Parts: sequence; structure tokens; C-alpha cells
Amino acid sequence: MPVSTFMSNAFHYNDNTMFTQQASATAYMDAAAQPQQAQTFSAVHSAVTPTVVTAANAAPATYAQVAGQQAQSIARHPIAHTTRASPATVQWLLENYETADGVSLPRSTLYNHYLTHCQTHKLDPVNAASFGKLIRSVFLGLRTRRLGTRGNSKYHYYGIRIKPNSPLNALADDSQVALRQSPSTQKRLKPARLDGSEGPDGYSSSAGGSVDPAQQSQHHQHQQYLGDVTQGLPDFEDLDTKGAPLPDNIHEEDLDTFQDMYREHCEAFLDVVVNLQFAVVESLWQSFWRHTSESGEKKTEEEGGQVLSTSPQIRELGDDEDNEKRLPKSKLMILCEYEPVIAYVKSCDHLLYQTLVEILIPEVLRPIPSSLTQAIRNFAKRLEGWVVGSLNHVPKKMGTVKVSTCCAFAQTLRRYTSLNHLAQAARAVLQNPSQINQMLSDLNRVDFANVQEQAAWVCQCDDHLVYRIEQDFKLTLQQQNSLEQWATWLEGVVDQFLKPQEGSDGYPKAAKQFLLKWSFYSSMIIRDLTLRSAASFGSFHLIRLLYDEYMFYLVEHKVSKAIGASPISVMGEYVGLGSALAMGLDAVENSLLGNQNGENEANLGDLMVPTVPSSQPESTEPESKRARPS
Repeated sequence: MPVSTFMSNAFHYNDNTMFTQQASATAYMDAAAQPQQAQTFSAVHSAVTPTVVTAANAAPATYAQVAGQQAQSIARHPIAHTTRASPATVQWLLENYETADGVSLPRSTLYNHYLTHCQTHKLDPVNAASFGKLIRSVFLGLRTRRLGTRGNSKYHYYGIRIKPNSPLNALADDSQVALRQSPSTQKRLKPARLDGSEGPDGYSSSAGGSVDPAQQSQHHQHQQYLGDVTQGLPDFEDLDTKGAPLPDNIHEEDLDTFQDMYREHCEAFLDVVVNLQFAVVESLWQSFWRHTSESGEKKTEEEGGQVLSTSPQIRELGDDEDNEKRLPKSKLMILCEYEPVIAYVKSCDHLLYQTLVEILIPEVLRPIPSSLTQAIRNFAKRLEGWVVGSLNHVPKKMGTVKVSTCCAFAQTLRRYTSLNHLAQAARAVLQNPSQINQMLSDLNRVDFANVQEQAAWVCQCDDHLVYRIEQDFKLTLQQQNSLEQWATWLEGVVDQFLKPQEGSDGYPKAAKQFLLKWSFYSSMIIRDLTLRSAASFGSFHLIRLLYDEYMFYLVEHKVSKAIGASPISVMGEYVGLGSALAMGLDAVENSLLGNQNGENEANLGDLMVPTVPSSQPESTEPESKRARPS
């Protein structure tokens, strides 16, 4: 399958050189929980008379009126099925909401009402995706729409409203938002249910077992290093068909359903990752894209002797039968070849992955436990194989987009964890006065005039600006500043070079040129230190690697801000291209430029833009153990 071959040799990355001295990651993950007995609808309907909306008719109907027609269906799919909803929650929904024609309710408002209810009754709330399933089980036939002006639209449940006599009418929306973000009600971070088995990633992944207190403690410790998870996913853009005709057998309702389901899928993805339950991701992909093996069973990696898809927690996050009812697989595959849907998925993935990067690695220079760093790197390493295996039956166009956005995500995680590792190694050098003094002594012997003469023809930089940076560097080194102070200095250097281009169309190009010039100058200085057999060569090499990587990080974010895009989307355009070229595939067909039928074709020469080689640390050994050039 082309999607499978697309990733077979992409992104070779030597993890051993980065983490040879780190302790191995210990097990702290779990994707499973003890099975819970499902609550059936019969526990509730005897006490109240629920109101439902049939799929064929929008007029309200009581449970008694439709019981004869739907009894078997309700028995097969009890309302609490995968949502773990209590009878009190179902009754609360029926007492406070009702169906009506021509009305809508913001989805976030309804979920905030639910969080308030859970806090009042000391209940453990489910995530937004599971709550959406509960709502559709109680009020059959509900539709979801994005309402509002473009850029300010929000998801609404269409056909439902708060009852006039409900106390929920008195709640202010602002207080509900604040409640959702308060620590007492924020349930996105859930304690992982761990056992004693350890998967290949260094975290647990089996479907059951006892909780290890040490692992539980480590899990809580790791979550303290995560970014803010209270904001959740940002709003997705509307699926814009741009006037493209709908495929055969596809209706507007199918597009709306796909948008709803993909949003729920992304929310579930976010939930498992922020809870560090990385092994569940593969099953989420397989569930949404209806991946099955030749035998018709879900195919997942077996870890710790257990099949991941058997976990009750995974079944909560993806109900295949429910997905098939809402959007049959045949229609899903048709939509996977519809260009507006492909563009929509690409945009949503960029937002999702950028949110996850900011949560997993909120500050690239901040010290984090090596076990968490290694777990994130292992997760990134396996992502590409998971997505290819889960999408090998999906049409090529959709598969290429999904793989390329995932690769951009995985590569970003690898780069940021590498940068973090370099930062911690360099921190020890910058805090050592004797090493700093030796570096300063060796740097004063460098013939900067000769360096400038050789570099001037290539870089054509302002001599005065280069001299000022040289002097600032020596002064900052002499002051023995901290790593954070060096980071501020580096950002100031970037701003000095790019300030003349701010607000212009040439800003991205100027930023790339700056990276090339910075790399060239630093190479010339390292060359001079090498020829002089400088005693601090190892320290300079480590500092140079860190500064190159951090400069790349700064420029990446400044360019993305300048063009109004996320760093993931900016880098993603080149990640997929690099993979295609490395594999020897057709550059136009397999790049992420989305060319079709010869439109906007780019030749191979146009696609090969210069980029800065990734600076990967080969070792963080003490200088005494390194071989110096003679």
C-alpha cells in the first residue's frame, strides 16, 4: 500500500546517542481500568417519563410511545453504555432539557451545566466526547451545527433547549466557563490505573491489574510538568466545500456528522495523551477509521500479554457500532477522497497536534524527568508506525495527509525533547566557573577578523552588527549568565536581524537566511577552535549545538506567528516533502502541496529549498573523555 511504503524509512533518528547516560524509563502508564457494570435505561424510566426525539420525526415523543418500536434497540444499547452515566445524570438531563424545533444550545454551555451537576452531586464527569454520546442516547435525533460568524462560530446542539422552569436558566455563561477551568472540577487529568506489567515504552498498557503506588506517584509527578490542559481543544474551522459538488450518495448531513465525529475523536485523542496513556492512541485511530484485519477483528499491538482494544477505557473512547450507525464505513471512505474533507482533516490535525506539543513540552528549556522525556520520545517513535498501520485501507489522499501531519507532530516531539536534553547538559557547563573561564580564554584567541573576512563574501552581513554580537557574546560569557539569560540574549540576536523585515512578505525568507548565516559563522568559529586545539572545544561544541537548536526553535515560532499559522503546520509542509525525497518517490505526487491533475505543479528543483541541518547531540560525555583533534 502506498501509505505504508510512504513511511518505511522516514526520519532516521539515533536515540541511543542522545540518551546513553539516562536511566531507563520506568512503567507509569496504563490504558485500562477495571470493568464497570453498565447502567441500563430501565433503572430510570420507571421513575420519570423521558422525552425523546425519533430520527424520522422532530416532534417530541415519550418513552412509552416509542417503547414498543425501540425496546430491542434500547436493550442492546443502554443509555449508559460507554458513558458510565449514573441514573441521576440521565434524570437530570430529562428534568432540565427538552426538545423543540428551531432552537439550539451551545455544546460547551451544556457540558458546563453537566460539570456543575457533577460537582454538586460529587460525581466523576466523563469527557466531552462521551457526554455527547449520552446526550444523543437520551434525546434521539439531535443534530450538531456550527453557528455564528466565521472565526467566532461554536458548536451547537440543534433541536434542544433548557426548560423554562429549569434553574439552569439562572446560570451565567461566564461562571460556567470559570467552573470548567477550576481545579476542583477539572477532570481532564485523571489518575492512570497502573499495573505491574511494563510495555516496550516503559509504561504499563495491559488491560487490568493492581495499582502500583510507586508508579502512581511517578505518574502524578510527570503530570506536574505538563502544560495547561484546562483550555482543551480550540474551535475547529468549518468544513468549507468551496462550491465543490458533493460525491454520489453523500449529503450535507453526512458532512455535519463527520465534523461532529472528528471533533469527538480529537477530544478523545487529547484526553488519553494528556493522561500519558500513549498506548491507547493506536486503538483510537483504528476505531475511528474502522480498521480491521483480514479476520475482521481489530488489530492492535499486544503489549504485556494483553490486547489493547479489550480495555474498557478504550471501549469508552470509541464505539464501533455507534460510529457505524452515525456514519457508515462506505460513506467514510467516500469522504476520504473528497478534497474539502481532506483539507478539513489536515487543518484539524495541525490544531490538535500543536495543542498536544504545548501540553507535553510547554517549556523547552525547563528541566523535566528523564523518564518522562524518554516516554515522549518512544511515543513519537511509534506514532508513525501506528498511523500507517491504522490507515492502510484508507484512500491514498487521506492517508498521505494523515501520515504527513503525524510525522510533523512526531518530529517536533523529537526535536523539542532533544533540545531539552541539550539544555540540561549545557546548563552544567554554564554553571561551572572554571569551564567558563577556559572558554573565554580560548575564544579570545580566535581570529575574528579572519573569520569575518571569509564569511563576508557568503553572508554579506553588516560588519558593525557582527562585531557587536561578538562583543555581546564575550561579555555575556564573562558574566557567567544562566541558561535562561542566554536564551533571552539569543532571542535578542534574532530580533536584531529580523526587525527590518517585520510585517513584510519577505520575513519568512529573511528568517531562513538568518539561520543559514548563523550556522555558517558558528561553524567558522568552531573550525578556528579546532585548529588551535582549544581545551574547551568540547564545551563550545555542546553550546553551539544548543544555540543552533534554540535559534531554529525561535525562528520557527516567529515565522509561524508572522504568517498566522501554527509551527506544526509550517514545519509539516517540509516534513512530508523530505520523506518523499528520501524514499525516491515522485516529489509532486507525494508532497504535501496537495497538487491534483497537474494544478499548481512544482518541479523537483522548486521543492528543494535549503534548510538548516538538524543539530543532533552525539554525546554529552565530559570533555576529558573526548578525543580532541591534534
